[in-house]
Amino acid sequence: MSFTPEAIRRSFPALNQTVENQPVFFFDGPGGSQVPSTVLDAMTDYLGRFNSNLGGAFFSSAETVSVVEKARASAQALLGAPSASNIVFGANMTSLTFQLSRAISRDWQEGDEIIVTALDHYSNVSSWQQAAEDKGAIVHQVKVNEADCTLDIDHLLSLLNAKTRLVAVTYASNTTGSLVDVKRIVEAAHQVGAQVYVDAVHYAPHALVDVQSLGCDFLACSAYKFFGPHVGIAYIAPQWLQTLRPYKVEPATDEGPGRFETGTQSFEALAGLVAAVDYLAQWGDVGASLRQRLQQSYALYQQYEVSLSEHFLQRLSQYSNITLYGINDQQRLRERTPTFAIRIDGVTPGDVAVHLGKQHMCVWNGHFYALGLCKQLGILDDGGVIRIGLMHYNTEEEIDQLFTALEPFLQRQ
Repeated sequence: MSFTPEAIRRSFPALNQTVENQPVFFFDGPGGSQVPSTVLDAMTDYLGRFNSNLGGAFFSSAETVSVVEKARASAQALLGAPSASNIVFGANMTSLTFQLSRAISRDWQEGDEIIVTALDHYSNVSSWQQAAEDKGAIVHQVKVNEADCTLDIDHLLSLLNAKTRLVAVTYASNTTGSLVDVKRIVEAAHQVGAQVYVDAVHYAPHALVDVQSLGCDFLACSAYKFFGPHVGIAYIAPQWLQTLRPYKVEPATDEGPGRFETGTQSFEALAGLVAAVDYLAQWGDVGASLRQRLQQSYALYQQYEVSLSEHFLQRLSQYSNITLYGINDQQRLRERTPTFAIRIDGVTPGDVAVHLGKQHMCVWNGHFYALGLCKQLGILDDGGVIRIGLMHYNTEEEIDQLFTALEPFLQRQ
């Protein structure tokens, strides 16, 4: 089977439904992607036949152990981790980050410095602000380059010093789609002895993570953003896996990733995670490793998503009353995801979202927890933005229909 939009879309029940006898349009992928049938089947199969906890001397418990092992191996391949033991699961990225922040900040002292950014979702800001407040540490926030809504890396580098304990940074903005040169930041942070915690939630559906190449200390993402169920995934670098002291119940294991996993995991979600990674890898060569198949498949996703971005921006350029917050240069499309933050003159983002919703077009409006970004841009108290998020299951025809639906609000150049 060749990689085509038609082949992709057949995998998703949600894309092939009608509401009120009308087609539906999902432009809300950054808030949570749709799910292929293979993921649904895997979750139903586990819950329907093997629902159990770990450690029992019976078949369903043995299957649950196997599901967890497969999920760690799948996430290892997806993130490029050195070992499956570096993978930790939790309810979602936000919960995992708050939980890990307690362990990471245990030894912070008054006067230590923490760096967060205005580009980030506040799951990767508030968690560190609160940890710093508990310890008397100082928090610095990196500005955004307002012209293209990219991170001001020069500002970030100027804040690094011997007192810096941690840099928390996004890999890609969930609002503007802007990518961040995380590897450069990691290298600079490590020179002053600081750790780096990376939010890859918005990056993971669009580009393949390689934690070993990045050299980061921690990285987190959520499977429901890359065609899977609601489960959070965190990578912990080998040097921190046993040296960090997590908050945990006394009888729980103190070896490996399990020491960070409080309570019973969602095993059905882990079964779905395995299927989601298999879905992502499906366009790779038969017989290649899972990581190699992911690399080959993601290359196709990126190429196709660049073409979607080109088409979206070409359509956008026809109108004089739309403001785009983010990279608008056709030569820089590999520096962004196909996620677009816009405002239309004379109409609030909320009213636009309601108008599109009546036509079964799913878009989000608001600040998307990127408070620092919207504050700096001066739009937080004015409704934020309309976010159009494209995934590799979207099409150019859908983009055209979106602009047709927006016509009542638009003025041609």
